[in-house]
Amino acid sequence: MAICSPSSESSSATSGRAWIVHALVAGAAVAVGAHAAAYFKWFRKGRSRVVGIIPARFASSRFEGKPLVHILGKPMIQRTWERAKLASTLDHIVVATDDERIAECCRGFGADVIMTSESCRNGTERCNEALLKLGKHYDIVVNIQGDEPLLEPDIIDGIVRALQGAPDAVFSTAVTSLKPEDGLDPNRVKCVVDNHDYAIYFSRGLIPYNKSGKVNPQFPYLLHLGIQSFDSKFLRIYPQLPPTPLQLEEDLEQLKVLENGYKMKVIKVDHDAHGVDTPEDVEKIEALMRERSIS
Repeated sequence: MAICSPSSESSSATSGRAWIVHALVAGAAVAVGAHAAAYFKWFRKGRSRVVGIIPARFASSRFEGKPLVHILGKPMIQRTWERAKLASTLDHIVVATDDERIAECCRGFGADVIMTSESCRNGTERCNEALLKLGKHYDIVVNIQGDEPLLEPDIIDGIVRALQGAPDAVFSTAVTSLKPEDGLDPNRVKCVVDNHDYAIYFSRGLIPYNKSGKVNPQFPYLLHLGIQSFDSKFLRIYPQLPPTPLQLEEDLEQLKVLENGYKMKVIKVDHDAHGVDTPEDVEKIEALMRERSIS
């Protein structure tokens, strides 16, 4: 007699219990999956209202009056506004400025304008003040740099969707490939990211920096594009955070976000960066626009 052989009744009972356990596990998995799906659906819905804000100031140490400089016959800020209007994710777009000359110009071409105080220390604080003065609820605020007259609307949509899809991030932005000749230019901000496309650091210097002290033409350096989006709740917190050492040293406002432990999602895009940082950049932009037959 096989002492260790289970009886058919025992085997049936064991099988029945196993089936129940598997059913419970499967049911739990379905429940967890359904809960997660419901959560992310709620989360995306919770970040559905989006406003684009173009902060603009007249005073600038490198290029005074930059928003009003003409690019092939139109003020630069108008060209940026027209490009932003093409983005599909924005429910509203406003210009935030402390200068009546800029405000008058923007109203002239049809933009909504919010007047902000001169005490704003950077574009992010200006966006926060404008958001409060708008008096409407928005879940995401896109800080659109006014000196990007060739901004691609797809990039705006990309960073909005990246933030909508990253529950642990309060900020999103975009990077593109850095040209080797721009590696040592402090006006071209560089970025490094982790394997999950969250920002590690931004710098005006070359990062990463190798032992030779030279730009490695084979390395895929990343150039930060100025556009960025914030969770609106975090944007209200941002001005209350004291300036941080790295932020002050590099003069990069996004470093205050990282230094305070918040996460920042980064998307990589194929885009030639054509920001206007100095008066010399105007001619380069106009030449490129003629090349592309942009009027």
